[in-house]
Amino acid sequence: MDIYCERPWGSYTNLIDEEYTKVKKIVIHKGESPSYQYHHKRSEIWIIVKGKAEVKIDNVLTKHEVGEVVRIPIKAAHQVRNIGEDELVFIEVQLGEYFGEDDIVRLEDKYGRI
Repeated sequence: MDIYCERPWGSYTNLIDEEYTKVKKIVIHKGESPSYQYHHKRSEIWIIVKGKAEVKIDNVLTKHEVGEVVRIPIKAAHQVRNIGEDELVFIEVQLGEYFGEDDIVRLEDKYGRI
């Protein structure tokens, strides 16, 4: 398992990787966003710790700031976008039966990864 991974939109660091959960620190660069995606085998909880986020869950947009919690149910399409002036940082807690990167189903991706 890679502990630190760079992506076109920012980076993530695996903080905990157990059979019952995975916890990541995710950093999104200003104006960037990962793909609009969903997972078959896990739900996610995001805790915003720095910056401002726009979150799309099943095509519904909401805005979030430091201290707010976002819950993403299993199979819900989701995407986060950094709408602040600085980096967006959040902690992602994955819950479910499998946490591999191959459980990402991309619906839209501006980096050509579909």
